[in-house]
Amino acid sequence: MVVPPWLSVPPPGYGGLETLVAGLVDALIDRGHAVTLFGAGTEHGTTARFVSTCPDLQYDRLGESLPELAHLAHVDRLVDPADFDLVHDHTTIGPMVAGRRRVPTVATVHGNPVGEYGTVLSNTDRGVGLIAISHAQRRANPGLPWVGTVHNAMPLRDVPRKRSPGAGPVLWLARFSPDKGPDLAIQACRAAGLPLTLAGKCHEPAERRYLEQVVEPLLDSDVSLVVNADREATLRLLLDARCLIMPIQWAEPFGMVMVEAMATGTPVVALRRGAVPELVRPGITGLVCDRADELPAALRAAADLDPADCIAHVAENFSVERMAADHEAVYRGFLAARATTDRPRAATPVVAG
Repeated sequence: MVVPPWLSVPPPGYGGLETLVAGLVDALIDRGHAVTLFGAGTEHGTTARFVSTCPDLQYDRLGESLPELAHLAHVDRLVDPADFDLVHDHTTIGPMVAGRRRVPTVATVHGNPVGEYGTVLSNTDRGVGLIAISHAQRRANPGLPWVGTVHNAMPLRDVPRKRSPGAGPVLWLARFSPDKGPDLAIQACRAAGLPLTLAGKCHEPAERRYLEQVVEPLLDSDVSLVVNADREATLRLLLDARCLIMPIQWAEPFGMVMVEAMATGTPVVALRRGAVPELVRPGITGLVCDRADELPAALRAAADLDPADCIAHVAENFSVERMAADHEAVYRGFLAARATTDRPRAATPVVAG
């Protein structure tokens, strides 16, 4: 299992990719697989064997190509066919360079596979299989060499759960970016007459600029600001929240925070973008709006939803055990295709989840 060199698995705070990889690694080990996690830094919180390609997390260089390429070069030297059956890559550049590996590789696509990213993915070696994280993501670029669709999931054992609707404010939990719509969250909560907590990740320069220049001028006494909350604080916010608001402005390929919210019993109020309709059951685990002006009424109505329905929905559809089983099916289908043809793209894809 290969993760980018700037991510800690699991995350110390908010981090969807890191959360799902940690859950997948441990669930695969529980199912009897031997898993080695390749990353950076010196610490991790999984049961896998950990191999670090760099003593320090490269977070300050997030988005640069060289740290990721150097990380992948180290991985390629360390991955021997005598020791590994399969590589599962979660990096951005990985699909382009994985064709040189001596071990078969599948790569999960975590972003929106269009634009420049779509151009990169279109050059994926046809011996590498791509895994989608939602049907919406896959539909956005159906010509890529997809070999499976598996919804993200999260470990549920230690997630605290509430028995009655949250009495606290509406919660927005994301990175500070215009794509995540914190400005729309403020407008919707003010129109609904409800308090709001903005709990955002703010590490990158663009995130800091957006917070300072766009979000902070909109703040007043009805909005609480929490920056870079750790995992424990994030869970407290979710437990207390009336609901989670997701006024996203882009085709989000998944949206792990929605699963995290519902796992605690907190319903989701979201705009119909990307994978939202695949994750939220309207009227049961949340409310899905087509327009921003529908959000205020949905925020008020969210108090009538039963936390138990949210929790049951996640347990049935987004457990790490289900995710691991679905990935197993994709792995086996991909390896079987490679064993019978030089062009796995021509094989019938396995679609799980």
